[in-house]
Amino acid sequence: MNVIEINHLTKYYGKFKALDDVSLQLPAGRIIGLLGKNGAGKSTLMRSILGYLKFKGQISLLGEEIHSHRESIHKHVAFIPDVNSLEDRLTVKQTLEYVKSLNDSWKEDKARQLLAGSDLPLNQKVKNLSKGMKTKLYLLITLSLDVKILLLDEPTLGLDIIFRKEFFNTILGEFFDETKTIVISTHQVEEVEHILQDIIFIDKGKVVLHEDIAELKDRYKVLTVPTSRKEELIAYDPILISPTLGNVSAIVSKDVSLEGAIESRPTLSDLFLGMVGGSNA
Repeated sequence: MNVIEINHLTKYYGKFKALDDVSLQLPAGRIIGLLGKNGAGKSTLMRSILGYLKFKGQISLLGEEIHSHRESIHKHVAFIPDVNSLEDRLTVKQTLEYVKSLNDSWKEDKARQLLAGSDLPLNQKVKNLSKGMKTKLYLLITLSLDVKILLLDEPTLGLDIIFRKEFFNTILGEFFDETKTIVISTHQVEEVEHILQDIIFIDKGKVVLHEDIAELKDRYKVLTVPTSRKEELIAYDPILISPTLGNVSAIVSKDVSLEGAIESRPTLSDLFLGMVGGSNA
């Protein structure tokens, strides 16, 4: 079953085309990475799915067509953006009570369990929390809602490496199962590559690729040889060639074999660079 279906989605900001005829079908029970450079259209796609933006085309969530944002969407979908929208004047405790009062899908037992395992200061105002603590609070709220779809838009941007690892481990341990769908938007995939099952490459508003990650990686291999043998690699028309210390590596078809070359499996970052190109600042 596809929980999100997108057909011919196009979005303009004035004359700028942020999304260009995007069509995607996202099934239940998958963790999906949305990888693109800055300005590629990732956030616009997320906000279109939620109905925050006007667009051309069709979007359906769990079989229901989306034309504009409405509160009923959040009975099924939770969203963690790069900049949270928590009310600074409330304390942590007041924030939890406020969200609980607004959501019929609130799971009190889950909220208490997550709160007990956190170090969130209940009586401290949100405005006095660090960015990491604000993100932790937002995550606790999100995981306490009984939803089917979780959208993450650069949720750990600016956080330290320990907290980023903890964040994604919590997502996996407390939210994901075969009935749920997670979409993670990022332009830095290294830290989440190990949890992703499917990947979408987006560039300049267009979907370049949407594929099962294992199947994608099985189509390619990395060959590494001394720099003096670079021309041998070029002869196999690699999608990416890059120098290393005294060596040169290339992503080639899995069927290519080169005597004396060291073979390895490509990373998503390597494949993205090969298919889309370098990142924007």
